[in-house]
Amino acid sequence: MEQYEKMYLYKRIVQAKLFIDSHFSENIDVSNIADEACFSKYHFIRLFKSIYGKTPHNYLTKVRIDQAKLLLTEGKAIIDVCFQIGFDSPTSFTAVFKKLAGKTPSAFQNDQKIKQQAIRVNPLSAVPNCFAESHGYIKK
Repeated sequence: MEQYEKMYLYKRIVQAKLFIDSHFSENIDVSNIADEACFSKYHFIRLFKSIYGKTPHNYLTKVRIDQAKLLLTEGKAIIDVCFQIGFDSPTSFTAVFKKLAGKTPSAFQNDQKIKQQAIRVNPLSAVPNCFAESHGYIKK
């Protein structure tokens, strides 16, 4: 019976992770997520961390920042990205982004523009040498 209980708990934690993945841009917090999984807040945090290696809050933040990177790479305005991914203030978004990405959103976006321009100028620069050699794009 214990195996079924573990599987049931695991399923609920996965359900909570999927909830985060689907609703990261909404105004959700750990309490909302724990409710979705039908756990008490603190029990949920312990179980989630034991399975995914980070707290639900840290996971939610990572999902938001990963999405922000995609949007910034597409050239979206930083203020729009901030609100689109669920942050309430550009200041907090910038601080969290810098903490996780190592640079501000504007510096990240500028770096992405430079990379995209370099790829347009020399498309093979984005292709690994081993792949390019094996497909005849460059000579060994």
